[in-house]
Amino acid sequence: MQRSKFSFARIRYTSGDWDTDQRMPSNILNSLLEYTTIPLDPEEKIVELGSDELFKYPFCYLSGHKLVQFNQREEANFKKYVLNGGFVFVDDCNHDIDGLFARSFETQMNKTFGAQALKKIPNDHPIYNSFFKFEKGPPTTSFELNGWGDDLVHDYLQAITINHRIGVLYSNKDYGCEWDYEFRNKRFLAEDNTKFGVNIVLYAMGVNAL
Repeated sequence: MQRSKFSFARIRYTSGDWDTDQRMPSNILNSLLEYTTIPLDPEEKIVELGSDELFKYPFCYLSGHKLVQFNQREEANFKKYVLNGGFVFVDDCNHDIDGLFARSFETQMNKTFGAQALKKIPNDHPIYNSFFKFEKGPPTTSFELNGWGDDLVHDYLQAITINHRIGVLYSNKDYGCEWDYEFRNKRFLAEDNTKFGVNIVLYAMGVNAL
């Protein structure tokens, strides 16, 4: 079966700061090239949340440190995208469950999808086995371990699930900063910390094997 070409699409939204962790996408793309055989577009795409271009990409990334408050067009597009099978990986760069990004994003999701739309996902969810095995659930980041943000290790991720599949994956763990380094520097790590990023992408693309 022919596989779809993967593009790493970053969402630009009008509130807050969307352009974070600028080296992270190329690092994830390098990991996909290294570990998998899926066809790749080598360049990160920037897509306006209020644009119809959003619907060209099955995977999108949204991050920031500040306010998340969609305008009317952005909210309608986000909801339509998710309800129609799109996947958004949302990462809180504050790594802080009480920070502005977390509070405003969760409020926006409740407004868009209904009260308490975000639910904890179990640590045996298929996303933790879509390629590499993460038996304890989401891997911890160094930003949690060194006491930044709320000084907590977040032992779960949250999601909005549509038709038994994740449509919005939400992390307070700041994976974006954890993966924001020049990809050649992975050779200095005892364990490649981008492997969970590979899992996220392959889950989003509906791919679970080489």
